[in-house]
Amino acid sequence: MHDIPFFSEKFLGITAHPGQKKWLNGSVMPENLLVTGNRWGKSFVEAIKIIHHALFRIRDTKYDSAGRYHIVTASITLDQARIIFGTVLRILNSSCRIEGLVKKHTVTPYPRLVLGNGAVIDARSTQRRGEYLLGNDYDFFVFDEVAFDPEAEYVVNEVVKMRLADRMGKLDLVSTPNGRNSFYRKMNELKERPESAYIQSGDTRDNRHISREYIDMQVKYLSDKRVAQNIMGQFVDSGGEVIPGRDIDAAMAAMRGYNESSPDDARNKYYISGWDLARKQTATAGVTIEVSDGVCTVVEVTRIRKWDWNIILEAIRKQQKLFPGRLLLDATGLGDVVVSQLADLNPTAVIFTEKTKAALLTNVELIHSMRKIRYDRWEIADESGKVWSLEDELRSACWDNNNRCDGLMALALALWPLHRPDGPPVMPRVGKI
Repeated sequence: MHDIPFFSEKFLGITAHPGQKKWLNGSVMPENLLVTGNRWGKSFVEAIKIIHHALFRIRDTKYDSAGRYHIVTASITLDQARIIFGTVLRILNSSCRIEGLVKKHTVTPYPRLVLGNGAVIDARSTQRRGEYLLGNDYDFFVFDEVAFDPEAEYVVNEVVKMRLADRMGKLDLVSTPNGRNSFYRKMNELKERPESAYIQSGDTRDNRHISREYIDMQVKYLSDKRVAQNIMGQFVDSGGEVIPGRDIDAAMAAMRGYNESSPDDARNKYYISGWDLARKQTATAGVTIEVSDGVCTVVEVTRIRKWDWNIILEAIRKQQKLFPGRLLLDATGLGDVVVSQLADLNPTAVIFTEKTKAALLTNVELIHSMRKIRYDRWEIADESGKVWSLEDELRSACWDNNNRCDGLMALALALWPLHRPDGPPVMPRVGKI
């Protein structure tokens, strides 16, 4: 009951490799996170753990009156969720020495196993922001390949955790890294509370059941970043980012330190605001920075998914009233209408072209690399109920894919006067109103 590797060997006929044994013994906290390279054996070790928990119904006995013991293996697609579920079924049907354990197996509307002791194991999708999980309660929740679900943060915090509340359930988050996204942030969050969370990483080469010769060949020919992520299980930038992940980490760490420090001398402060106006598939975004001794602090972020120019004009005026200072506006296309309506604020109009965007983004990258900027995560909910964050957008913006990065472009406009404070923001297609 308390030694899962022993249970695996004696009752399932499976000997886990050392990394898997460490996970089975250590992942006993309310929240557990496993990040490894590909083919480490995440799905297999979770299948072992699910069978063990289902057989012994691992929970505080005071919750036994809550009903059946309920386990779910979930992922962004049902096909992915079926991988662990299928491994559980295969072990029970072939390796398990406890015959007759499976009482019922159904495949529609979703895969389900019912064991003879009443324990239930489901496979579910986390799509539609966890909609298919609502209305259920679980004792053990396994979220597979978390890093590849763009809505994982919402699903975990707003859906999954409340599904575990009835019985003080346990949550396992397992995945291969996928850049420094929400899974990376979750790992850093759990590191701060070791009393209630367990974290483990794993290298593909820990698994002695795969070809070491083949892995060594991949290490030889793959790029260092691909080796670090796909084999060593490390969090690295995916490649081509406008702002390297380490620089974003530094900007956010600097903000945490700034919040704890005394305020700077107000006489040295001034504000700059940049506004990127909405296109068909983007939002209007405004970013205001406070500049003090050459260091920029993001003090206000506004994001509007509406097309009414009056609403946009009102938002810009409101932000300028709170933080009076220089104002830079996106004047591309119909943006010149907004510029003309705000003539009394003396805005600087910037027309986006490939050349000007490259210059603006290069300046953002430079200021980050010089450690001259700091900001919080800045989360904003829109009308659809989804949550946008400045951090997520900055991490996902790539040089070849940034057309929807309205927050990034607003920040780029706000930072531009620091690049050439005595000249026009971007030559040659720039005019002042």
